[in-house]
Amino acid sequence: MSQGSPPGAGLRVGLFVTCLVDLMRPSVGFAAVKLLEDAGCKVVVPAQTCCGQPAYNSGDRADAKAIARQTMRAFAGCDYIVAPSGSCGGMLAKHYPELFADEPDASREAVAFAAKCREIVSFLTDTLGVERVKARYEGVATYHDSCSGLRELGIRAQPRKLLESVDGLRLVELEDSDVCCGFGGTFAVKYGELSGAIVAKKTDRIAATGADTLLAGDLGCLMNMAGKLSREGRQIRVRHVIEVLAGMTDDPPIGEGAAK
Repeated sequence: MSQGSPPGAGLRVGLFVTCLVDLMRPSVGFAAVKLLEDAGCKVVVPAQTCCGQPAYNSGDRADAKAIARQTMRAFAGCDYIVAPSGSCGGMLAKHYPELFADEPDASREAVAFAAKCREIVSFLTDTLGVERVKARYEGVATYHDSCSGLRELGIRAQPRKLLESVDGLRLVELEDSDVCCGFGGTFAVKYGELSGAIVAKKTDRIAATGADTLLAGDLGCLMNMAGKLSREGRQIRVRHVIEVLAGMTDDPPIGEGAAK
């Protein structure tokens, strides 16, 4: 890399879009592309489906393996695979090797693939060494640490570091920011009443910060919290952290217009 080149120059980075981003919040995908291209990466978006986590969490190893094989083929030739989700990122980086532990050849492929997988904010900060972004957001924000990103991938300081460089933004800490919001993928479906009680405690904590904006790195968590905040009539904007980091906040906040 020549002196003065952006940190990601020469890197072919595959964007794993995630199902929820593709279906519910495409703006997060576009924000991911902008951040990666601003860092100098060549971004490719292969044809892709789910990461396989719902099947894996439900004990359906056969379908999880089939999905994983398809994903690994789709991103062959990429220097890194980056996801705007700690949950999907954790599946790719941590659980693919576990899936194929009983198949030596496939295991080697899964381990090599997993070594190239990153959550996007971690990729920017830990892998590329990005310390600042060029973005502006007027508001007071608080940040929820999603379970998979925090516990599987060690993502905590990285988003806060980049958010500190956003002009106009003031970040306030959320009490129990590392406590689950109650989503948990299939958990929210299987245990709806318990999930609802957990997210009610979370929204109380969010409101207590006085922040006008809630940020996080996983769209499932954000949709869960946005829905509860909306039903409670709380006027708090909800956004994926990379929408703010990319300066792409023209779309309405997550959950805006949801039924009260």
